[in-house]
Amino acid sequence: MLKKLYQFPTIMLLALLLPVTGSAVKLDDAAKQEARKNDAKVLSAKTVNKDNKRQHEIKLLTNKGVVKTVKVPDSSRKKKRQ
Repeated sequence: MLKKLYQFPTIMLLALLLPVTGSAVKLDDAAKQEARKNDAKVLSAKTVNKDNKRQHEIKLLTNKGVVKTVKVPDSSRKKKRQ
């Protein structure tokens, strides 16, 4: 019984320490995450609709001076029920 009491908080703590994977919810979060992941600075970030899907387009400037555009799916909107 005591062992189970310690397992739950430990699992919850480990879950909080895991890096966030997949898409970020907000444009600002997505831009920061991609900049960190690519060791780059954000030049611009915008959300666009493409093929009825929203995605974040983020332009980054890498440490090598290369401009890179990354696209991240926007999951901030809940899907409509059909």
